[in-house]
Amino acid sequence: MDATAPSAAIDAAASHRRALRVLSGVLLCMLLAALDQTAVVPAVPAIAGDLHGFGHLSWIVTAYLLTATSFTPIFGKLSDMYGRRALLLPAIVLFVVASVLCAVAQDLAQLIAFRALQGVGGAGLISMAQASIADAISPRERGRYQVYISAMWAIASVAGPMVGGWLADQLSWRWIFWVNVPLGATAFVLSAWALRIIPVRRQHVRIDYSGAALILACTTLCLLAMSWGGTTYAWLSPEILGCGGAALVLLGALVVQQRRAAEPILPLRLFGNVEYVCAVLIAFMASAAVLGATLLLPLFFQLLGGADASASGTLLVPFLFSFIFGAYLAGRGARWLGRLKGIVVSGLVTSVIGFLLLVWVGAAAGPVGTALFMVLMGIGLGSCMPSSIVMGQNAADRRDMGAATGALLLLRSMGGAFGSTIAGAVLAVRFAARMASEGLGRGIEFGALRGRANALAGLDPATLGAVRRALAASFGSAFLACALLAAVGLAAALALRDLPLRSES
Repeated sequence: MDATAPSAAIDAAASHRRALRVLSGVLLCMLLAALDQTAVVPAVPAIAGDLHGFGHLSWIVTAYLLTATSFTPIFGKLSDMYGRRALLLPAIVLFVVASVLCAVAQDLAQLIAFRALQGVGGAGLISMAQASIADAISPRERGRYQVYISAMWAIASVAGPMVGGWLADQLSWRWIFWVNVPLGATAFVLSAWALRIIPVRRQHVRIDYSGAALILACTTLCLLAMSWGGTTYAWLSPEILGCGGAALVLLGALVVQQRRAAEPILPLRLFGNVEYVCAVLIAFMASAAVLGATLLLPLFFQLLGGADASASGTLLVPFLFSFIFGAYLAGRGARWLGRLKGIVVSGLVTSVIGFLLLVWVGAAAGPVGTALFMVLMGIGLGSCMPSSIVMGQNAADRRDMGAATGALLLLRSMGGAFGSTIAGAVLAVRFAARMASEGLGRGIEFGALRGRANALAGLDPATLGAVRRALAASFGSAFLACALLAAVGLAAALALRDLPLRSES
């Protein structure tokens, strides 16, 4: 008899218990951070009415996004120096305190400032959760548990707007922030217990404050340009060009600073690792395609399918749940094969096919056909998003795990902003061009249609037909742009060396 078999089974069981213990602590942290990106959106009108402020409303969401994105790599690097638990617990406290401040805010300026502070805590929740999982679970086994993280994001995407809208209507928008207090307290207790098992390898080095400041400034300018472009300001306006130019200058300064820093926030050796760079590019492009799809699909259902806002959210469910299923399949496949390249390539091919079918068939597919196409897109992209994180962590040195995770999450978030910007810009530009070719360019703008379920009501038959043709062509071009984004990720996956997944964390 093989005497090693019982020992291997015992080790596997112990490893599974260790993984579940860590997950029990960090999953609630991730859910907290994810919900606060989605639950606030439907409450914005109620906030505006209560605080008597209708200017700069978008900053309620944007302020959180800016700081949550910018501080992610900083938390990652600091956790390499002081340990994940030492950074996660203060991040939870900061998130809860900022939530209380948001709940008691007396004007819009206060709320925006406190949302920015909350975003700092949210950056710690997300980056420390991912880095803690990397510490506790080997890359080969990690995909098995990444499905839980994908499920958290899907739950936040579906339940966040519903819960936020219900609280704003039935109680008060302030309860969106008050509920974070008991959830945050629970997350603190669970994380304090769960993360004790992760060893701490403290490194006493100087913190790269200049690098951190440059990352914050560069990321903020990039996100502002993508947020303002085509909406608040024209793409070629001095404001947008100024943001873009300043971001490039700061990026150059950041590279110089990271070269000379003794312990850089973003070690440049990471970007000399071809496998890591390919994983980052896959994460960036997959996130761009996901966010592009989540922007386009509800509008597609509303403007071409006649659905109202709540129904369009329900129609998105097949995409979100197939996304979770794709993550599950990828995790099981990674554990069985010990490699990820084939899984990621097949996932990106599947997502490209789903997007191209929507381009080809469009609104003629009907609800069932569109749902099938969304399932293809969801399974394909769902298998890529968690896999790209595992590939990046597998390629990075153990000493850089926090920094590598933080940098990848930062660039993945930037990819999401880039994808939604590209999809929205293509949609608006293509619509304007088609309406001009129909001789109606000055009559109807896409911005006037967006977000209105009855936007096409009252139009005469000739105008209605022209608008629907323009919308069909516009959505086709926008879905094609998403397919091209996924195809760029596919090219990166094909160029990737198929490294075996490590069996040690």
